Amino acid sequence: MKLGRGVWPVMITPYTEALKIDWNGVEKIIEWYDKMGVDGIFAVCQSSEMFQLDAEERFELGKFVIDHTPKNIKVVCSGHVDPDPDVQIREAQRLIDAGCEAYVFISNQFAKENESEDVAKKNVEYLLDHIDAPTFGIYECPYPYKRVISPEFLKWLADTGKFSFLKDTCCDPVMLRAKADAVKGTDLAIYNANGATLLQSLRDGCTGYSGVMANFHPDLISWLVKNFDKEPERAEEMQDFIGAASTIECQVYPCNAKYYLQLEGLPITTKSRKQDDALLTESHKLEIEQYRRVTERFRKYFFGK
Repeated sequence: MKLGRGVWPVMITPYTEALKIDWNGVEKIIEWYDKMGVDGIFAVCQSSEMFQLDAEERFELGKFVIDHTPKNIKVVCSGHVDPDPDVQIREAQRLIDAGCEAYVFISNQFAKENESEDVAKKNVEYLLDHIDAPTFGIYECPYPYKRVISPEFLKWLADTGKFSFLKDTCCDPVMLRAKADAVKGTDLAIYNANGATLLQSLRDGCTGYSGVMANFHPDLISWLVKNFDKEPERAEEMQDFIGAASTIECQVYPCNAKYYLQLEGLPITTKSRKQDDALLTESHKLEIEQYRRVTERFRKYFFGK
C-alpha cells in the first residue's frame, strides 16, 4: 500500500472534567480535521496520551476514531506501549481487525536503549510473523526514550514490503534526506513531524507531515505539502510561517492545542492526564489567542480571502 502526499494530525484526546474520554469531543475534533482538509489521522499516539490510557481505552479510542472518520480520510493507530511482545501482538491485531489502515509500531519498543538495531530487527521479524495485516507504520516516539531509525534500518524495513508509514522525529534535514533516499522507489512514505525542516524534507523526497502543529493549522501545512514544487517562492513564504509558528509546541502541550481548538469553537476542555492544565497560565492563553489571530491574518493574506 502506498500513501500519498498529505498531512496526518497526531490526534489529541479530549477529556471531561473527571478525566474520562469525552467521546463527543473526539467526534468534534474529527469533524474539524475533515473541515481543515487533512488526508489522514494518526490516532492513539503520544499526543493522544496513549501512555496514560489503559489497554481497553486505547482500543476503544482507536475504534471510535476509525468508525467516525469520513471514508476520504485514512486512519492509522498505535498504542504500542506494552513491553511484552505477545501483548503487543494481541493489542495490535485488535486495532487492525477494527479497520485501521496501518498499525504503527513505536521504534523504541523494538529494543532496549542499549541494544543494537540487529536486536530490533529480530524483534520486528517476530512481530511481523505473528500479526496478520497488509501494512504497518513506525513512529520515532520520544518517550520513554527516542530510537531514531537509521537510513539502513529504514531501508531494511521498507524492503520487507510490510511498511508504508514513518512518523519521523529526527528533526535533522541531512538524516531526513538520507532516509528519503534509502526508501526511494518503495511503498514506505516518510511524514516529517518537524515544522522547521518541512519544506527541505519535501524537496528531498519526504511525503508529508505528521506532527503537533496539525492540531493548529493543518490547512496551511497541507497547502505546503501539496504545492511546494509548483509554487516554490510562495512555498518559502509559507515555510517561514510554519517554522516560526512551530515554537508554540514549547508551551504546555497538549493543553495548549485543546485551548486553541476551544477558540475554534470546539466544545472541549483543556484537561489532560499527561499535563496539569493549571500550568496553562493566563499569559500562555493570551499567546495562543494572539497566535491564532496572526494565523487568521496570514491565511487571509496568503490566500487572498
